[in-house]
Amino acid sequence: MRHGIIGLAGVLLAVSLAVEAADVDYSNVEERIRSLAPQAASIAISETPIAGLLMVQIGGDIVYATADGKYLVQGRVIDMDTREDLTEGAKSDVRRELLATADTKTQITFAPVEPKYDLTVFTDIDCGYCRKLHAQIDEYNQQGIAIHYMAFPRAGVGSHSYDKAVSVWCASDQRDAMTQAKLGAEPDPLQCDNPIEEQYKLGIDLGVSGTPSLLTADGTMIPGYVPPEQLRARLDQMASTASAK
Repeated sequence: MRHGIIGLAGVLLAVSLAVEAADVDYSNVEERIRSLAPQAASIAISETPIAGLLMVQIGGDIVYATADGKYLVQGRVIDMDTREDLTEGAKSDVRRELLATADTKTQITFAPVEPKYDLTVFTDIDCGYCRKLHAQIDEYNQQGIAIHYMAFPRAGVGSHSYDKAVSVWCASDQRDAMTQAKLGAEPDPLQCDNPIEEQYKLGIDLGVSGTPSLLTADGTMIPGYVPPEQLRARLDQMASTASAK
């Protein structure tokens, strides 16, 4: 880790010196980025607090590039005075915007009457920790946490897990079908118009790489299983920190 920090510091120092030495050229940065990511649906470039270093949003991912387009930097930018992770903040903004495009009517929801927190949870029917989370769904609800499931079959579109997710969605009682599938029962094979592939692709755009992946309303990602009481405490702490800013 120490070598990684030193290496990044060296790049940033070189960038700073280059900026002092001459005017930077922003015109070719997007072209250079597009040559590396020709399939990217969107690329957005913005300035950072570091002179000569640009933030590049490629779909749902964040990287950095020098203003002359010569260097691409992967990693996190952290303000050492405030200890704020600027990269995670930028990713949260991207995820919040992407989540806003999701059709909430296609989610399978388990919620208390008046939830304190709403979490979007990308889940895989066959994921062990996803099943563990669902086994405690009543406890999450008792903690004031609403769980809004979206499908993320890790084996991909067309896999058996994908087919199970489709069958759960197409069931007459989606919540019961989800519960039974999480208990290990094989759902009756069903087909209908469904959002599973769309949700899977959204998960990829959001940076979901494993399940369960929990996302808060502000775009913060909490990867992996967190017990109900600990999750409530974590959400309370996050809310307290946000209100203090």
